[in-house]
Amino acid sequence: MTRFIALIAAWICLSLPLRAEVDIQEVTSPGGFTAWLVESHDIPFTALEIRFRGGASLDAPGKRGAINLMTGLIEEGAGDMDARAFAAARDALAASFRFDVHNDALSVSARFLTENRDEAVALLRQALVDPRFDQDAVDRVRAQVLSGIQSDDKDPDTIASRTIRRMAFGDHPYGSDLEGTAESVTALTRDDIVDARARVMAQDRVYVSAVGDIDAETLGQVMDQLLGDLPETGADLPPKPEYGLSGGLTVVDFDTPQSVAVFGHQGIERHDPDFFAAYVLNEVLGGGGFGSRLMEEVREKRGLTYGVYSYLMSLDQANMVMGRVASANDRISEAIQVIGDEWAKAATDGVTQEELDAVKTYLTGAYPLRFDGNAPIANIMVGMQMEELGIDYIATRNDKVNAVTLDDIKRVAARILDPEALHFVVVGQPAGLNAGN
Repeated sequence: MTRFIALIAAWICLSLPLRAEVDIQEVTSPGGFTAWLVESHDIPFTALEIRFRGGASLDAPGKRGAINLMTGLIEEGAGDMDARAFAAARDALAASFRFDVHNDALSVSARFLTENRDEAVALLRQALVDPRFDQDAVDRVRAQVLSGIQSDDKDPDTIASRTIRRMAFGDHPYGSDLEGTAESVTALTRDDIVDARARVMAQDRVYVSAVGDIDAETLGQVMDQLLGDLPETGADLPPKPEYGLSGGLTVVDFDTPQSVAVFGHQGIERHDPDFFAAYVLNEVLGGGGFGSRLMEEVREKRGLTYGVYSYLMSLDQANMVMGRVASANDRISEAIQVIGDEWAKAATDGVTQEELDAVKTYLTGAYPLRFDGNAPIANIMVGMQMEELGIDYIATRNDKVNAVTLDDIKRVAARILDPEALHFVVVGQPAGLNAGN
C-alpha cells in the first residue's frame, strides 16, 4: 500500500496539465453502456468513476440507512474472499477502490496500474456483482455507523442541518439523514442490505468516466465486465418533495458557549437559464471566502464570527440557497441581523461592477486548477454526465460566467433572494432569541 500511495503522489504531479481544454470522447461498449473518456498514455495509470443515480434517496420505506450501510459493506468481502482476503488482494495489486453514497448518487472510484488492470477490474467486478455481506462484517460496519450517528446527535452543526432539512422536506428522503437513525439502522437485516443493493446498483441509472492509460475499446470491455451482470433496473426515483419551510427562526436548545446557525430558502435549478447569474451572485454574497460581503460585514467589520458563507444547494429533486455561521451565544443574534440585512440589500441592489469583475476573474482563473490529475478530471466528467451539462461544458463554462451582466445579476437577485422567506435554525443558547422547535 505504501508503494501505491507513493506512485499516486507522483502521478498527481505528473498527470494531465492544468488546463480547461480536455479532449473528451464518448465511448459506447458492445453491451450498450456509455462512458466519457480522456486518454492520457504518458503514465501507466487509470482513474475510473462509476455513479448510480438515486443514491440514498432510494432507501425502501422504513429502511432509512440501508443503502448507506450497504455501501460501507461492498468492499468487506466478495466471492470466496472475506474482508481481510479482499483487502489483501486489492493491496497486492496496488489498486484503490472507494465507495461513497450521497443523497442522489452512489459512487465507485477505482484507481489501478495498467500492468494490473485486468486483475484489478476482475476484483472490482466481484465487489460490485458478488459482495458477501457476511454477518460479522454487517455487525462491524453497523457498529461504526451507529457510533457516527451517536456522535452526530451531539454535534451542533449536524443538529442544525438535520433540523432545517426536516422542516424543508418533511418525510421525503431529503428530510432525514442518509445514515438513518439508531433505531432504523439497528433494525436492518442482511436481507435489507441485499435489497438495498438491488435498488440502487442497476444498469438503468449508471454513468461512467475514465481518464488515463486506457483506450476506447478497452474501456468498453471494462464497462461490460463490471456492469453487465448488475440488475437491469433499480427502484423508482422518489418524487419531488413538497417544500415546507417558511421564513422565520427556530432555536434548538443546546448546552454550548457558541451557537451555530444554518439558514436558507428555496433556490434555483441547475438547468435554469439564470443559474450562472445566481452562481456569480452567490459568490459575491457569501461564496467567495474573505472577499464576500458576508465575511466583510459579519467578520471583518464586526468580529462576530470566524467564518460565514452561503452556497447554492442543487439536488436532483430540490434546490435551496443556504448558508452557515457560528458565533458566541451573546452575539449570534447580531450576526443573524447582519446576514438578513445583506440578503435584503443584495436582493434590492444586486452587486457592483467592481464586485462582478473581481468574481469573474476569480471564477474563470480558478476553474482550470480543478483539472489537476486523472482522478479529479474523471470525477468532474461523471458529474457533468449526471447533470446533463454536455460534453463541451468544460470548454464553454468560463464563457457562461463571463456572459453574466450587472443587469442579469440584479434581475436574478430580485428573483431568488427572498429575505422574508429566509429561515434560520440556531443550535445553542443564544441570548435574546426564543428557544423552541
